[in-house]
Amino acid sequence: MLNKINQTAAYLKTMVSYRPETGIILGTGLGHLADEITEKVEIPYEQIPHFPLSTVEGHSGKLIFGKLGGKEVLAMQGRFHYYEGYDMKQVTFPVRVFKAMGVKTLFVSNAAGGMNPDFKVGDIMIITDHINLFPEHPLRGKNHEELGTRFPDMSEAYSPRLIAKANEIAERCGIKVQHGVYVGTSGPTFETPAEYRYFRRIGGDAVGMSTVPEVIVARHGEMEVFAISVITDLGVEGIVEKCSHEDVQKAANAAQPLMTRIMQELVTEC
Repeated sequence: MLNKINQTAAYLKTMVSYRPETGIILGTGLGHLADEITEKVEIPYEQIPHFPLSTVEGHSGKLIFGKLGGKEVLAMQGRFHYYEGYDMKQVTFPVRVFKAMGVKTLFVSNAAGGMNPDFKVGDIMIITDHINLFPEHPLRGKNHEELGTRFPDMSEAYSPRLIAKANEIAERCGIKVQHGVYVGTSGPTFETPAEYRYFRRIGGDAVGMSTVPEVIVARHGEMEVFAISVITDLGVEGIVEKCSHEDVQKAANAAQPLMTRIMQELVTEC
């Protein structure tokens, strides 16, 4: 794995002169933040050594180097999911490459189903913590000290500093934000009413099929992390709605201008 990470990073360094310290992973329906990136160099995943290929509709599948708010950034447009058949080493491989490229801060976005009765479709939720229910842990197996410690601390997986700054930006821009705990599951099915009730009772506010593995690996590599969800469907007890991937994309696209505003200003100011 170390050889693959280093080979991929070395290839990318020959392709671009950028050495970004800011990385961004864009989720379902939220890839339009890439439109705000200037002086772009785009590299399709199929051209990158050892990169998997995204198979999900709405995930473009390319790395974007460029500038956002005057800062050099590396954006991942299209992520990899455990439910696609990849193991956790493959799902989180891009985060390892980000670290090898010099990224110190990781911004992550996703679409999620809401269990909190105070939420509604279209809400933006700043993630304050997570519950990992994936069947495979991304750090399982031999630990490489070059990548991080064997037992990384997760008491502040999501940066309190970046959360506070995001709150300031949202208030300044008149954007309502929610806060909550994200439950990560394998998918690809949407949740049953009983599962929604269970996730809520164990402390979850929203549930999705990504983000948690990437955040764990980012924290293993001592990156500072900020993550945000768009609530695209509801699983509140008594209000469980039928959901499709198209519904998720539609809700996420409707909310993306507000998320883009928060994320863009947060990257710029931090």
